[in-house]
Amino acid sequence: DRRMAKNLVIVESPAKAKTIEKFLGKDFEVRASMGHIIDLPRKGLGVDTRRAFTPNYVVIEKKDHLIKELKDASKKAETVYLAPDPDREGEFIAWSLQRMLGLRRPRRAVFNEITKHAVQDAISHPREIDENLFNAQQARRVLDRLVGYKISPLLWRRVQSGTSAGRVQSVALRLICDREAEIRAFVPEEYWSITATLSKARQ
Repeated sequence: DRRMAKNLVIVESPAKAKTIEKFLGKDFEVRASMGHIIDLPRKGLGVDTRRAFTPNYVVIEKKDHLIKELKDASKKAETVYLAPDPDREGEFIAWSLQRMLGLRRPRRAVFNEITKHAVQDAISHPREIDENLFNAQQARRVLDRLVGYKISPLLWRRVQSGTSAGRVQSVALRLICDREAEIRAFVPEEYWSITATLSKARQ
């Protein structure tokens, strides 16, 4: 009976969920978060620039029902394993799940391949949510919003409607513009290099 599974594993993809459930057996129920469950709001900056750039996360549209289902399933499980992808974004999703489902001590399971050995090994050796990885993703998201929200409207007016600015392209463009300004400000001056071969005068 799925409702009596002792362990709940939450992954990102529903396609992976079915395969992983086969690897783990009847004591495990595997569900999918379908990617992110919270994000910065679609309208407005969504970042409090006056309070240490604190992000204001909201539930992604149409994810309320899914969050309720995952929350109910987590309450029935003895142990909850958070197993989104093993990258910064996956760590953020794991943190989001912990926060939105009200999990006290979830275990973070990380596997790089969907094989029976890798999945079972990850469940056998879980870790805590890595705050550094989570913060790295959070910083990227906040920077994307700060840069994009401020610069994209300028591009719409000056270049083309619908274009967007990113945190990487914007900095790269600034470096190129600074270099171009240096090149244009350079004043060429004529100079000569003279090479001489000398010998001591004879007495």
